[in-house]
Amino acid sequence: MIHDLYELQVKAITRETDDCVSVTLDVPQELKEVFKYQQGQYLTFEKKFDGNAEPIRRSYSLCSAPNENIWKVAVKEVHNGVFSNYVNKELKVGDKLMVLPPDGRFLTKLDSTHKKQYVFFAAGSGITPVISILKEILAVEKQSDILLFYGSQKTDQIIFLEELMALKNLHPAQLSLHFLLTREEMEEPMFNGRITKYKLLSFARYLFNVDEVDEYFMCGPETMLLELRSALIELGVDAKKIHLELFGVQIQKPKPQIELKAGHEICKVKMTLDGRTFEYPLHFNTDSILDSALKQGAHLPFACKGGVCCTCKTKLISGQVQMAVNYGLEPEEIKNGYILSCQSFPTSEQVEVNFDV
Repeated sequence: MIHDLYELQVKAITRETDDCVSVTLDVPQELKEVFKYQQGQYLTFEKKFDGNAEPIRRSYSLCSAPNENIWKVAVKEVHNGVFSNYVNKELKVGDKLMVLPPDGRFLTKLDSTHKKQYVFFAAGSGITPVISILKEILAVEKQSDILLFYGSQKTDQIIFLEELMALKNLHPAQLSLHFLLTREEMEEPMFNGRITKYKLLSFARYLFNVDEVDEYFMCGPETMLLELRSALIELGVDAKKIHLELFGVQIQKPKPQIELKAGHEICKVKMTLDGRTFEYPLHFNTDSILDSALKQGAHLPFACKGGVCCTCKTKLISGQVQMAVNYGLEPEEIKNGYILSCQSFPTSEQVEVNFDV
């Protein structure tokens, strides 16, 4: 696994909406293999800001598709968002950014022989990885059909509206677009308001048949995605067909707490990374394995720290941990001993993890 940061120059900046820009990066020929990506993946940026002791890392999905041979991300301005405000207000063409190679698992294997039906749900900037997947499906799978339900506040806040309409014009038989608005009246009441469980049930009754859909992709706020996922499972959809990408983890989960026994307040953590093994003490009920290792100076891979992206995934070799949340690991991965180091807190006196497995 490649953990190195690379310096890339900004090639273009496009204003998509009042509070969102897309940034195209110049990836030189010698780095194109390193930055080779799949539809739906993301890039992680690192930048040091004045007043911050540590560099800030933020991950943004690629809105370009592999067949386009460009690297473009969209960054929506967030209230008090240090990095997003910098990108929207200060970043200029020619500036350089420190970037980690592409990562992420919000995707499925495409094949030119497939004849599938895909249903997408996106809200706000959740359209970013979705449009990447849409474009690649349309380029690779000429026989597959796509339905997109995209929620926003108003028409002028629909990110990539022109590009989506252009795709619709190019592929009218394959692509169906359905926009839902919360602050603007639509002619059809079904498309007024947020995307909810009840909206999904209506869509499944009138616009698609759950038994005929091969895969579902959802990207947006945590509350929306968990509600939609639960609704689909209640309708009998196999959970393996549902792919989630959360933008921001709003629901704060408390850290696991264990009862301490006298004389047993410290866990000995043994860690292997890039062929090197080291050990250090970690007090129970304090830091996660990731945060504690970073404080020890270890250069561990991480991005969101919210249990979503799986960048910090590691193999638990021995000992026990408790994960506060897990949105990214599949049941099979957990069964095989993988954990998210950003969410894992030791519950045994010795824990060994290996990032190289």
